[in-house]
Amino acid sequence: MTPSTRGPVLRTPEARFAHLPDFPYLPHYTEVDGLRIACVDEGPREAPVVLLLHGEPTWSFLYRKMIPVLVNAGYRAVAPDLVGFGRSDKPTEVGDYAYLNHVEWMKAWLNAYDLHEVTLFCQDWGSLIGLRMAAELPERFERIVLSNGGLPTGAQALPPAFRIWRAFSRFSPWFPIGRIVKAGCAQGLDDQAVAAYDAPFPSRAHRTAARVFPGFVPASSDDPEHARNEQAWQALRQWHKPFLTLFGTRDPITRGGDEMFQRVVPGAAGQPHARISGAGHFIQEDRGAEVAERMIAFMRATPRGPLTT
Repeated sequence: MTPSTRGPVLRTPEARFAHLPDFPYLPHYTEVDGLRIACVDEGPREAPVVLLLHGEPTWSFLYRKMIPVLVNAGYRAVAPDLVGFGRSDKPTEVGDYAYLNHVEWMKAWLNAYDLHEVTLFCQDWGSLIGLRMAAELPERFERIVLSNGGLPTGAQALPPAFRIWRAFSRFSPWFPIGRIVKAGCAQGLDDQAVAAYDAPFPSRAHRTAARVFPGFVPASSDDPEHARNEQAWQALRQWHKPFLTLFGTRDPITRGGDEMFQRVVPGAAGQPHARISGAGHFIQEDRGAEVAERMIAFMRATPRGPLTT
C-alpha cells in the first residue's frame, strides 16, 4: 500500500518551467495515492522502454542530453520526477518523507504507468530507489544500468564527501540547488542550466524533499531500511539479467562503488563496464551523450524482442 501524506502538498507553478534550455518535453501526469507524479515520455509507445531515474537534488531535466540520443536510436525514454522534485507534487511536512515512502510511491507509479521489459538507468538516489524497485518488481525489468550510485545497507561506512554533504543539507541556511548541482559536475554548468535546476523550488517549502533526502541514506545496521536493502542485495545476487555499470572517474562520493556490483551480480559478468573519464557525480551532465551511446550498444548486444527504428 502506498503511503498517505499528512500535511499540505505544493505544486510548482507551470510558469517556472517556461524557457528551459534544450528541454521542450511536455509532462505526463499519473496520480498515486493523491499525489501527482510527472514524467517525460518520449519515443514510440511500442518501442523498448528506458526508465531514467534521477536523484538528489535534481529532476528529469538532468536527462536532456540523453533523451534525444535514446529516442533517435529507436527507444522510448521515460524520465519521472520523484515526489518532491521537478513537476511532481511536493509534500511540505518532513514527516511525509521517508526512503520507504519513495520506493512505494515509485513502485505504485510504475504499476499504474504499466511499463514492461524496462531497461533501468539509475544514478544517485535513483539507484537507492530504482534498485529496490527492480528487486521487488523483477518481472517489469529486463536490464539495469547503474551509474554513480549504489544500494547502501548501513553496514559500510559512508564516504567522507557524503557525510559533509549530509551535514550541509541538514544545517546550512543557504541551499542553492542549481549551484549544488553545478558543484557536482566536473565540466561545470551554464547559468541557464543552473536556473533550470532551481526552477521547481521557488520557496523553502518546495525544497523540503531536497533537504531531507541525504538523511535517509542508511548509515548503520539500525536504520529502518537496513533489512529491506539487504533483501534487495539478495535479489541482486540472483540477478541473471544484463547488468552494466557506468561510473564517472571524478565522483568523490561513489568512486569504486561499481566493483562490488561487478563481483556479486551474475548478470554483470562479461558486460562492457566503463569508468568514464572527466565525468563527475552528475555524469548525465558531463558525459550524457556518451552514456546514452554506451547504453544503446549494451541494449543492442542483449536484445529482447524487436527494436523499433
